[in-house]
Amino acid sequence: MNGIDTGSARRIVVTGIGMVTPLGHDLESSWAGLMAGKSGTGPITHWDATGFPTQITARVNDWEPRAYMERKDVRRTSRGTQLAWKATQEALDRSGLDLSQEDRSRVGVEMGLAFGGWDIVEEEGRKLEENGPKRFNPASATAALISSAPTFIAIKHGITGPTNSQVTACATGITSIGEAARRIQRGDADVMLTGGAEGYLTKMAISTFSRLGAASTRNDEPETACRPFSGDRDGMVVGEGAAAFVLETLEHAQARGAAILAEFAGYGLSEDAFDMVAPDPGGHGATECMRIALRESGLGTDEIDWIVAHGTGTILNDKSETAAIKRIFGEDAYNIPITSLKSSIGHAMGAAGAQSAAALVQAMQTQRIAPTINYNEQDPDCDLDYVPNVSRAHRVDAGLCNGFGLGGQNASLVLKRYKAEDGA
Repeated sequence: MNGIDTGSARRIVVTGIGMVTPLGHDLESSWAGLMAGKSGTGPITHWDATGFPTQITARVNDWEPRAYMERKDVRRTSRGTQLAWKATQEALDRSGLDLSQEDRSRVGVEMGLAFGGWDIVEEEGRKLEENGPKRFNPASATAALISSAPTFIAIKHGITGPTNSQVTACATGITSIGEAARRIQRGDADVMLTGGAEGYLTKMAISTFSRLGAASTRNDEPETACRPFSGDRDGMVVGEGAAAFVLETLEHAQARGAAILAEFAGYGLSEDAFDMVAPDPGGHGATECMRIALRESGLGTDEIDWIVAHGTGTILNDKSETAAIKRIFGEDAYNIPITSLKSSIGHAMGAAGAQSAAALVQAMQTQRIAPTINYNEQDPDCDLDYVPNVSRAHRVDAGLCNGFGLGGQNASLVLKRYKAEDGA
């Protein structure tokens, strides 16, 4: 997988991005909220959380899927698929790609969710128990599948190229983008719609992460509950959302006169082989995936201008990720700003890495980087520049995104500014 001969591979560029977060239903509003240091975390209001240890989430509020898709499709899809659809439509619109003019056998979809249709499973299970099988929604069987997101997108657009779902827990968003790029490198497609989504803020999901000891219990301070890298952090806030991209070969993008936002540079995937929940304390798996991604990119550690960290706000994750960054970047680690978006938009699992990649591309466009909000005190084990609380102007020509998942699945992605002379 990491043995692709990238020296002779086709160049891959980003031409469109879409984003849905607790800060907004599109890229522009989400980015504005991140730059303003806003928090999308709040109390659970869509079900009664009384008695639950964790009573906060980062939810996409005022979400009305019928504003973006046909009424009949709403009943046939999970919330995660709906969010994926919205982000993908925005990415397509921004890219200017007209699929009716494309050979759709050369277009593919690589869209990942970590938990898929948990909302469908829980809701329909409750109805089945209360009302019996006559009220059961038969569409739930397909709606609950993780693969329903890419297949729904493909069906709606008549896309017949490679269609797949990556599932690498919290690293899913990054592996989706990386594997979509691999398909283009192999010549399986010229265009890939890719990214990640999640929409599962259910009783089971919140209970799961609460019982694992991974979720913050700062129920009285929801907006400041997630505190990545801060010495007073006590856990993550479970979130939802989506981010989607249009990737295509440079030749294809140039032929249609597309605006190029960034270029794919490198991708790495590794495994901790340590524990199903806790990360390797030394961050060795995280180190390896960053090493692979940087090696493929051909960039030196001094050429990475921003790291969009996994940064969940748990004690163990932030400590191990910091150790891994130091191991890879050495003294350069102290000169690279590092941001965790999860302080603002929560941890959207399958969407998280894709949201980080979207922020990285936006930083290249605006030359500003988002802060890690709720940063209050230094942890001796986390002593790097985490862009505390306030966004800043910063030149970004290349950056790295991390995603580390349950079970020790690690992924890193390097994107860089497109330069016409590179590889010419």
